[in-house]
This record gives sequence, structure tokens and C-alpha cells, in this order.
Amino acid sequence: MKDRVTPNHFQELTTIYEVSKVLSSSMDLEHTLNDVLKTLESHLHISPSMIVLRMNEEIVGVIAATGLSVAEIERGRYRLGEGMIGKIMRAGMPIVIPDVSQEPAFLHRAFEPEISQRLHAFVGVPIKVGYECIGVLAIYRSERHKGVSFRSDVRLLQMIANLVGQTVNLHQGISAERNRLLQEKHRLQKELQKRYSIKNVIGNSRAMQAVFADVHQAAPGKATVLLRGESGTGKEVIARAIHYLSPRRDKAFVSLNCAALPESILESELFGHERGAFTGATQERKGRFELADGGTLFLDEIGDISPAFQAKLLRVLQEREFERVGGTQTRRVNVRIITATNRNLEEAVSKGEFRADLYYRINVVSIFLPPLRERREDIPALIEHFLTRYNAENQRKLSLTPEALQTMVSCYWPGNVRELENCVERTATMMRGDIIRNLDVPCQRNQCLSMALRPLEGSHPIVTMKLSSGGSVPPPATPDVEEQVADASGAGDGEGSLPLSERDRLIQAMDRCGWVQAKAARLLGTTTRKLGYALNKHGVEVKKL
Repeated sequence: MKDRVTPNHFQELTTIYEVSKVLSSSMDLEHTLNDVLKTLESHLHISPSMIVLRMNEEIVGVIAATGLSVAEIERGRYRLGEGMIGKIMRAGMPIVIPDVSQEPAFLHRAFEPEISQRLHAFVGVPIKVGYECIGVLAIYRSERHKGVSFRSDVRLLQMIANLVGQTVNLHQGISAERNRLLQEKHRLQKELQKRYSIKNVIGNSRAMQAVFADVHQAAPGKATVLLRGESGTGKEVIARAIHYLSPRRDKAFVSLNCAALPESILESELFGHERGAFTGATQERKGRFELADGGTLFLDEIGDISPAFQAKLLRVLQEREFERVGGTQTRRVNVRIITATNRNLEEAVSKGEFRADLYYRINVVSIFLPPLRERREDIPALIEHFLTRYNAENQRKLSLTPEALQTMVSCYWPGNVRELENCVERTATMMRGDIIRNLDVPCQRNQCLSMALRPLEGSHPIVTMKLSSGGSVPPPATPDVEEQVADASGAGDGEGSLPLSERDRLIQAMDRCGWVQAKAARLLGTTTRKLGYALNKHGVEVKKL
């Protein structure tokens, strides 16, 4: 004879279905469990009810309840083995008490006396994950259920307890993973702050100390910062240092090289796009401005963006609002902007290549990073840092002779710190022994750009600098152009030739640089202003080619 589905069975199935929907509706565990009990109250008129979960190895407490006040929930704490809740936790088996007034072991701890008197029956089932009991689902029946069999209650509550157990296990796993990720994020943030701290930027020269002072002054504020300097001087390192010294240090630092992307892709990268905005846009995508919300956005090579895109960028920098590509919704962000360029923006503005209004918008706080040739006293420390890192990464014990170090200090380094780092790595990689000698340095073998663009030959005034590893090296200081030309005048063009005069050497440098004073100044290791004084002094007329 087949079992018939009674109205009571149908009601229980409906309740289980509704409970399963509730359990999958939210990631807020406490809120979800309260909704489960409200579902039982709504469909089966069960109240009071409670869900008790393990709080530590010895104590369990009420997490969700219906028909209980806040004070009653707070009193719902039990030790393992204490009361009916504690016994269910320890034994892992359901307990039914048809009449709680006749059970001396039943504790009325959670209820006020007037409510406790109305309670008649207690049904509690364990909430398990595998074989481990992690909690209890308990309900109370009133006197009108006196003499009623509670077998159907136990069966229904056990099915619901199984669903609750799976949900609690899932939530606890997610919570544990989230806590682990938060701890890992906190650890990585501390490492980044330590790594990009201004204290870890190598620079004991007066020029770099001035940069550090500007960074400390600008970092706490919200003003837009423009980092200026030649390629390879470490503008992104300084940008990160500003971020990690600012109140935004716990938020994102997002960087983008504006010169590396065409205008069409650059707009999508910065502002994001909506689904279907263009071919291949299969889903919406946040741009760098949204990703950096609350943090810092670093725009490198800002001077190389097209005039058309400069107009689009101006509004965002001024109003901090934009629309995604293909979208109409205006989005606002709280982002600090740091820009960088190696171009002469003033000259670009005068030629109409760069918008003046955008220039004024980004040039709020300007920090100039000096080229490496203007802070040669920092080169030994930089070389030591790069060589130490290479040794640690490759299990080597390479060292540098004072002669090789002096040769590297004397190089022109048009690629600045980046070129110096690559030179150290290239030299160390090609070394078979453990000592890098003078002839092993690429400058000595004409294998680097520094040799091709180095200043005019001749001796340099030198200063002695102590190294942390012991010994000393005499790195050349940057002399005035007249001193440099005078020192170089003793070198002729060939064997037995007469020394060139200062005026001739100036003309020779200008010829090599196509009569571009800025290039000639870099070639001589001086400034354009000093070179102009020297040209006027010796009556050298600048040719217009």
C-alpha cells in the first residue's frame, strides 16, 4: 500500500523548500539563521525557537532566536553537558522532553519566569558537520501540544539542521578564507610600505635629499603631484613613496604608462567600458580611475598623450567624474593623481602640443628628480645595492674592484638609474669569476650607451667617498662647463696634435650635438644655463640648422 502525501507532509516539504531558499539568499550568517527560524514560525507556528552554535571549546551560545528578547538571548550560554542544550552538544543525539516542568535537568536560564511557565515541551536536535556537533536547533511547544507525539517534529528539525550545518560550515570556511586573505593583504601592504618607503630610496646626495624633503611635504596632502626628470630616474618609485606616506596608504596604488597605449585603448583603460561598447567588449569593465578609488592613480609619461585625449582627461582631473566608454552614467571617484613626464612641458605648451589648462591642472606640486650624472656620489651605494640583490637572487659572491667602480662612476649614464641597474646585472651575469675588474665593465669595452654619449674626454675634479664595504673611490663631481672644457683642452684629436682651446672644445661639443644647447649641456655634464654663459663668454654664435 503506497504512502499518501498528507496535508501535514505537504506543509513540511513547503517549509523545507522555503528554508533552503533562505539559506542560499545571503552571506550574513546571523541574519540568515534568524530568517530560518522566522520561516518555521510562519509555516509551522513554532515559537520560541533558537539556534545555538559553538563559541569555543567549552561554551555554546544562542546565535539566532524567535520569541526571545535581547536580554534572554544574551543569557543563553551553556557549557558542554550543562542543561539539555549542553547534553545534545556532548551526545550528538536529539532530545525530546514532553513536559519540561517534570524534568529537573532542564534549565530555564534563557526565559523570563512568566514565559517559562507557558512552555510545555522541548525538542532539540544536533547541528552536525560530518560527525562533529557544532550546534543545536531547539524549539518549544505550548500546553496545547500536551500528549502529542513529537516524532514528526524531530524528523523535520533534523532535515533542517542538516541544511543549517552545511550552510554554517560554508560560511565558516568563507570567513576563515576571508580572514586569511585580509591578513595576507595586511602583510603585503606592510611589505610594500617598507619596500617603497622613502627611507629605502638610495640617495645621500644633496639633490636627492631635497627631493625627499619635497616628498615628505607633499605626501600628506591631496594636491596633484607632477614628477619631472629624465627617463630612468625613478619617478614611479617616488610616486609609490608619496602614496605610502599619505593617508591613502591602505588603499590601492594604480599605475598606467600613457605612452604605451593608443588613444582608443587608453580611454578604455582609464575610464572603463560598458558591455557592447565596442567589438570585443563582452562584459563591463572598470577603468583605472575606478580601481584607484580612495587611493592613488599614477599616470606616467603624461606629456605623450594626444591633444584630443588631453581634453577628455582635463575634466576628470578637475571634477573627478567621468563616464565609461559606451555609457551615460556619470561616475565620481576620490582619487589622488600623480603624474610624471620626461618632456619639457613648458616648451610643449608654447608649441601648442600640450594644453595649457591641463598643464596648470597637473602642475600643482612639481618635484624634479635629478639625473644620475648630477648626483654621482650616489652611484657607489646604488651599485652596491644592485650587486647585493643580484648575489642574493643568484647565490653568487661577486665583488667590484675600486678601479671598476671608479670607471662606472665616471660614465655618463644617459639612462640614469635604470641603465646603471641593467649594466650591473649584465656585468654580473657575464662574469665567470667572483671579482669584477675594470676591463669587465661594459664602458671599457664600448658596449653601452654611456660610452657613446659620455662627456668630452679629460680628467674630472674628484671627491673621495667612503664605501660601506670599506675602501674609497674618487667619483667625479659635476664641474662648471668652463672647468670641464679647460680640463679637456689638453686632449688633442690625434697623436702629436696641439691641445684644443676652450672655445674650440665648446664648438666641437655643439657640432656633435647638432647645435642643440640642451644636448650639448647633457654631453658636457652641465646645465643649459651654464653652457649659455660659456658660449657668450667665448663669443660662440649658436648656429640655426
